[in-house]
Amino acid sequence: MSELRSIAHCGFVAMALVLLVCPALCRLAAQAASATPPPPAPPPRFAPTPEQLAIRAASEKDHQRLMDLLGIKELRPGASHDPKSPYAVNYDESKANVYPSLPDPLLLKNGKRVTSAKVWWMKRRPEIAEDFDREILGRVPANLPRVTWEVVGTTAEKIGDVPVVIKRLTGHVDNSAWPRIAVNIDLTLTTPALAAGPVPVIMELAFSNEFMAAIAKSIPEMMPGGPGNEGPTWQQQVLAKGWGYAILSPTSYQADNGAGLTEGIIGLVNKGQPRKLDDWGTLRAWAWGASRAVDYFETDKAVDAKQVGIEGHSRFGKTALVTMAYDSRFAVAYISSSGTGGAKLYRHVFGELTENLAAAGEYHWMAGNFLKYAGPLTPGDMPVDSHELIALCAPRPVFIGAGASVGDGWADARGMFLAESAAGPVYRLLGKQDLGTTAFPPIETGLVDGDLGFRQHSGGHTPGPNWPTFLDFASRYLHAPAAIKTASTEGSNMR
Repeated sequence: MSELRSIAHCGFVAMALVLLVCPALCRLAAQAASATPPPPAPPPRFAPTPEQLAIRAASEKDHQRLMDLLGIKELRPGASHDPKSPYAVNYDESKANVYPSLPDPLLLKNGKRVTSAKVWWMKRRPEIAEDFDREILGRVPANLPRVTWEVVGTTAEKIGDVPVVIKRLTGHVDNSAWPRIAVNIDLTLTTPALAAGPVPVIMELAFSNEFMAAIAKSIPEMMPGGPGNEGPTWQQQVLAKGWGYAILSPTSYQADNGAGLTEGIIGLVNKGQPRKLDDWGTLRAWAWGASRAVDYFETDKAVDAKQVGIEGHSRFGKTALVTMAYDSRFAVAYISSSGTGGAKLYRHVFGELTENLAAAGEYHWMAGNFLKYAGPLTPGDMPVDSHELIALCAPRPVFIGAGASVGDGWADARGMFLAESAAGPVYRLLGKQDLGTTAFPPIETGLVDGDLGFRQHSGGHTPGPNWPTFLDFASRYLHAPAAIKTASTEGSNMR
């Protein structure tokens, strides 16, 4: 067992690279095949390493264990990037509305309508959260270990022309109940050195620098200077507002594979034992770590902890939405290309499907109970859908972004827009503004006048082009200190 744990840890970066890069290359090829002759060359094949094979085998074994517990013999295949497959991914909107009826976020389980904010908070919201806990995302354990934060390094630098203070932090998770598993949270915090007081902070959930460097050539749109990411980086744009930023590495405390479920924070709490069917999945565990970062911000005098926003892209877009829904301390969220399991309706059959998430490669994100909706049940049988996850964020502002159908169709921009639109009644009930329309907007058109925001950019699978629109949206809610200290008065602090 110790050898397998070591393999799961050491092989994570390579396995994650395969999981992220291969689908990205495949879906680009699939989406462009009908429009660009001659057909594109097939994507390069990645030969799995022994470590990756071990992770895959352990994940498949645990996946089968959950199926056995549920009494499921087989699951429906997920959407395939092979256009010749009988399960080829659907990018035809006319075929997407398979399950037209959505659960009503303002209808109690007893059939009565929610007509007041009090009934929402006291009755309906807890009903929705319970359904997500039991069926979709899993329950967070009641008695979680405490986290002790350590500043492991502080440096004075410049980002562009802005003097900053960068703190490297480690959150040490108390493992006294099960010393065999050590868990630490990696976080960096960057704040303007010359700020006159505590500043708002935007926290990004991100892969490690090692992983991002590994995918630089395969997915260039994800990198600074790549397609759609020209100009100032998102960090420079945030600093230009007088705000700070933080970067949290979710995979530092919970691996992104099924083999790691007996390690990390999930394994620590379960004392190395497999999950129960309603135990939390990786998305909830990653969200737990984001909340622990806010615990630290509340102790740092450089941060205005009541003005913390969260941003995530792709699988971390899913995580950012889950975090926003369950932790009311986050003031605003940017949810980028989160797709199925995030802001996209499970019932909208376009791009990635429920069946993809329930397969052995991604099931660990969700509760074990989630698998049954790709087996004997369907997304139409779910007691909730993603519009209600967005509704759990109300009344706080949420901005949802995505790329073009060619390049980011897997994430399903329209499916996310439909979910956000369907969350609107809850925002209106709580005295806030919704998207202002139920009509899907033209590409590059920002809907940012309400407390729900949306924009589809013309690039690929990247959050970059939507950062300026999000920051304008967020500026209505986050505000830097009124004055900035001058370099002359603070120069001694930078020496």
